[in-house]
Amino acid sequence: MFDVMSSSATILLASALSIGFLHTLLGPDHYLPFVAMAKAGAWSRRKALVVTALCGIGHVAGSVVLGMVGILFGLSLSRLEAFEASRGSWAAWALILFGLLYVAWGVRRAVKGHRHTHAHAHADGTIHVHEHGHAKEHAHPHPVEGQQSITPWVLFVVFLLGPCEALIPLLMFPAATESWGTLFLVTGTFGMATVTTMLLLVFVSLEGIQRIPLPAFHRWGHTMAGATILLCGVAIQFLGL
Repeated sequence: MFDVMSSSATILLASALSIGFLHTLLGPDHYLPFVAMAKAGAWSRRKALVVTALCGIGHVAGSVVLGMVGILFGLSLSRLEAFEASRGSWAAWALILFGLLYVAWGVRRAVKGHRHTHAHAHADGTIHVHEHGHAKEHAHPHPVEGQQSITPWVLFVVFLLGPCEALIPLLMFPAATESWGTLFLVTGTFGMATVTTMLLLVFVSLEGIQRIPLPAFHRWGHTMAGATILLCGVAIQFLGL
């Protein structure tokens, strides 16, 4: 089957590997939301990597399914690219909305959990200082059950909406002119490169952040995570990243 894999097929495979790596590396939305949410939510490394992998697979699968439909039914490349562009806009606005809501929730949580001290003078002249907060929570963060359960699913839906813009026009359609075997191999290589790069970037980023003292993160971590997601959405929608 692969005897016919000429130099053009080899070039497509090399392109799938390099494009999968570069489009992930140059798109901060592919890894920063996971880093921010994992840090703010005190996710384990395993959970952070599993969520990243599932979202990455969904991200690639959405474009693969669309490309396969286009190839099987003979849809024009321009129509598919137009639909991919609209999907990209939906994903960007979904990130913006989710980021805004998460920032608002994070600010509310940080303000309610703010702890401060009061001094009281007793009758015998003793001055007693005590600390309290405005909510029944500790000074150090605990996972919030409702938020922890829904956040990975929100990220998955957003990444399922988000297209891999280069996959269909640069890889799938040219590979389909070679053979079905080449198409599957090129698509699989691109998907593997994308998901692997996402996992590597998330892991390295979390390991690096762990070594940096971030005293304000205990209180404002969720707000920072929401702001990170919001900025990723803004960068996609208005800066074309």
